[in-house]
Amino acid sequence: MTDVALRAGVSVSTVSHVLNKTRPVATSTVRRVLDAVAETGYVPDPVARALENTGYGTIGLAMSALSNPYFSNVVHGIDRHASAAGYSLVLADTHDERDQEIKAVGELLRRRVSAVLLAPAGDGAQSLSYASKVDVPVIVIDRFIPAAVDQVAVDNIEPTAALVDHLASLGHTRIAMITGRAGLSTTDERRDGYLLGLRRNGIDADPRYASEGDSTELGAKAAVGRLLSLPDRPTALVVGNNRMTIGALRALRDAGLAVPEDMALVCFDDFEWADLFHPRLTAMAQPALSIGEQAVSMALSRITTPSLPPRRLTINPAFMHRESCGCGRSAAPPTMVAGFPAPER
Repeated sequence: MTDVALRAGVSVSTVSHVLNKTRPVATSTVRRVLDAVAETGYVPDPVARALENTGYGTIGLAMSALSNPYFSNVVHGIDRHASAAGYSLVLADTHDERDQEIKAVGELLRRRVSAVLLAPAGDGAQSLSYASKVDVPVIVIDRFIPAAVDQVAVDNIEPTAALVDHLASLGHTRIAMITGRAGLSTTDERRDGYLLGLRRNGIDADPRYASEGDSTELGAKAAVGRLLSLPDRPTALVVGNNRMTIGALRALRDAGLAVPEDMALVCFDDFEWADLFHPRLTAMAQPALSIGEQAVSMALSRITTPSLPPRRLTINPAFMHRESCGCGRSAAPPTMVAGFPAPER
């Protein structure tokens, strides 16, 4: 702890208050302490000794699982596969925030987990550095980052472009996107896919039509409000994740607009209950269970064989063709959308 205090330029007691949350500490000071913890790989000795026998046979999971319905399905896949292999799961919620991520990873490492599955809130560099200092493998899940570690996630670019392709095939030229939280690789990749879809359909990209929704319901409602205030408002929406889809639908309803009659809508992320919506949602469905299971398989092989080269697994989502895009119940679904099979209704 002394090394952390020296590196952060604070007292040992301040480090203790930050780590144990025993007293409010200024945000800038918390930032310095967490940076120092990540740089030194510090794990509190008393806690480590108390827990060193409890972490064996456990896998740690750091993601925003409590606040994101998509992640709940990923967690189910992780837990099922880990349990079958004789491992228990320890969950720490990152809230998709960098500071919370570092705290979450630190807590998992103090519990002496055998591996950490991480959905990074940014580039994950500090979390990876922290874990490497105590020789715990990290498997990055859901979001690819520029790091030489095991990673598993879906392709975001081409599937999002395929959603734009589908809307363009229905005659839409004013196609907008509700984008996710800035700084997340999924946000950047899905925005890139949106722009790719516009380009290959000969549609000029209007920067006003890329409206940031912050990956939240409230953010999406505000984003839709901005789009509807435009004099040449869009006729179709691509929504970047499931939470924002709920916000977008509420904003359209509050504005007295019907989907798809007044606004066509497609989304990235499916819902377990998406076919119960009216209209049913056209979506790119991520194979959440498979992603979770593949991440655990990577973790188990990495624990057994640490010398394996880093692996990167990309999984394709499935195109779920329903009615919110404007095709209607009686319309025959496309057999293929940019290489993504459309399941029968």
